Amino acid sequence: MRKLMEQVEAVVREVGARLVERQGDAPIAATTREGAFAAFAAVDGPASALLRERLGALRPAAGWLAEEWETQVPADGEWWTCDATDGAVQYLLGLPHWAVTATLLRGGEAVLSVVHAPRLGQTYTAVRGGGAELNGHPIRPSARELAAAVVTTSQPPTAAARPEVLRRAGQSLSLVLPAVLAVRNLGPTALQVAQVGSGHLDAFWEYGPDAHNLLSGALVATEAGASVTDTAGARWTPGADGFLAAAPGQRAQLLALLAEVE
Repeated sequence: MRKLMEQVEAVVREVGARLVERQGDAPIAATTREGAFAAFAAVDGPASALLRERLGALRPAAGWLAEEWETQVPADGEWWTCDATDGAVQYLLGLPHWAVTATLLRGGEAVLSVVHAPRLGQTYTAVRGGGAELNGHPIRPSARELAAAVVTTSQPPTAAARPEVLRRAGQSLSLVLPAVLAVRNLGPTALQVAQVGSGHLDAFWEYGPDAHNLLSGALVATEAGASVTDTAGARWTPGADGFLAAAPGQRAQLLALLAEVE
């Protein structure tokens, strides 16, 4: 698995380098939603194709889950779930907070993951049962108390943005804000979850099923020693309607706050 990890990391770095070459420092000129989507597709399409080509060569028998796959992870065989540009909004605005992700699923579980943020100089890797690393060094979550914590969240995914999900997201923000040092949304979901594993952030939560964006970071955080559950404290699964990754010492307090969400 270690050799495969090195190969996958090399592929992800190659795709990241090509995306860096195409990203300008200024925001894109598009002024409409349609224009922004078109500009992004022109960049993300070739990058995604390259990612699929390279990873397919490494694991010819593995399937490929399209970006908008359902919440049910195939229980049999190997599958790739990847994102050439996690953090599309930031990429289009010329900001550095975006990442390339690649995750290998086996038997319904993530077994290998790479989260690479080329413009931030951060590359997270994890193998199930083998720990997690940042730029080749082992990582662990923070030991800060909740009052000193910087936690992050994200708006519910578009496909899951039902009225009740949006309401829960808003209520949770109001409940968590007074209990921590700061709440932020730093962009790419996978990267923020991985950063909980390295202690750069203390926790990340989100409402709505979002397995495509969460699986890669969740494996990193778990292998680093962070707590990864749904927002009720149960084992997180790809079909869960909420997600919480937290430093172990903050888990109980954050779950207690989220339990107050109606």
